Amino acid sequence: MTAPARTRDSAELIRAEEPVLAHNYHPLPVVVARAEGTWVEDVEGRRYLDMLAGYSALNFGHRHPALIDAAHRQLDRLTLTSRAFHNDRLAEFAERLAELTGLDMVLPMNTGAEAVESGIKVARKWAYDVKGVPADRATIVVAAENFHGRTTTIVSFSTDETARAGFGPFTPGFRIVPYDDLAALEAAVDETTAAVLIEPIQGEAGVLIPSDGYLAGVRELTRRKGCLFIADEIQSGLGRTGRTLAVEHEDVVPDVLLLGKALGGGIVPVSAVVARREVLGVLRPGEHGSTFGGNPLAAAVGTAVVELLETGEYQRRAAELGIVLRGALEGLVGKGIVGFRARGLWAGVDIDPAIGTGREISERLMREGVLVKDTHGSTIRLAPPLTITTEELRSAVGALGVVLGQA
Repeated sequence: MTAPARTRDSAELIRAEEPVLAHNYHPLPVVVARAEGTWVEDVEGRRYLDMLAGYSALNFGHRHPALIDAAHRQLDRLTLTSRAFHNDRLAEFAERLAELTGLDMVLPMNTGAEAVESGIKVARKWAYDVKGVPADRATIVVAAENFHGRTTTIVSFSTDETARAGFGPFTPGFRIVPYDDLAALEAAVDETTAAVLIEPIQGEAGVLIPSDGYLAGVRELTRRKGCLFIADEIQSGLGRTGRTLAVEHEDVVPDVLLLGKALGGGIVPVSAVVARREVLGVLRPGEHGSTFGGNPLAAAVGTAVVELLETGEYQRRAAELGIVLRGALEGLVGKGIVGFRARGLWAGVDIDPAIGTGREISERLMREGVLVKDTHGSTIRLAPPLTITTEELRSAVGALGVVLGQA
């Protein structure tokens, strides 16, 4: 009779990863084994409040009942066909996602980086077929400090040397301008420009929110110059900022919308390029694809996500609780926080460097039972599930106050 396998503790599991996993991440030393709602539990049974929500992939919390039910029901029927065949879940997913976003057509993919890569390809194809840009001359204008993913093409237009160093040669065809600078953007756009690719809020850079009127200015400029406006809402979209999309804060409708993360409900990777018909209509069979893109399981979960957003409940929660978050953070300014930026349930918090780096503050918060993620320098990001309660939110910021007071 085989003896049951011995359960390894957190320290053993972390050590076991070292020789067999590529070291492309530096996670906090917590080993999550279970999760429900806004809480996760480690191997030893310690509970932590999740204030990161998988970089917005878990906007609806861990194991949301409606999403789990949709996945279970689909698992019992059909998981994958590939796009070599039609499946009975894809049409509804595309119809409802297009309706939710106010656009016409959907190109389903899997990861956020795939959505960005697909958006770039579509923009270039549109530039050649519709705008009349000479072959291989199309350019795309992007913003400095951007984060759109980590594929070779995407890091080609990153300004983060950690993401770039050692991965060249880089893909040409991109022009980088300062974020939130309409004059610089206008100077960079010319007759070869296929698109302007912008994050409505720069998450990785520290939740940088542009000046009022910037997004509307990008929309007006791209329309006037005859190029596409691509909004990367992979982190900012689907309820995070208190609206379905962050561009809605300025009543802007882009030509192309990139979605991911929360679209998969924290269950499966789902992403999408959503665009005007005349843009996505440039694709023809064989020109682009993905084996798993638009698979029945992903479509079923994605449809359930759209159903949750159609109620407006989660957008309202993010807006209302965002006021609570902002008020709680304001109480810590000058008491360890030197500043912060927040929209909805999303905040970049700048810690006094004398108190600690972002990583050090994250580790201290972990010991207080709160999980966050640092970004550059002494900045941490707060992005809890939209299902968090007022009490849980106040508790998390209270823990931050305790950590700052310990310095």
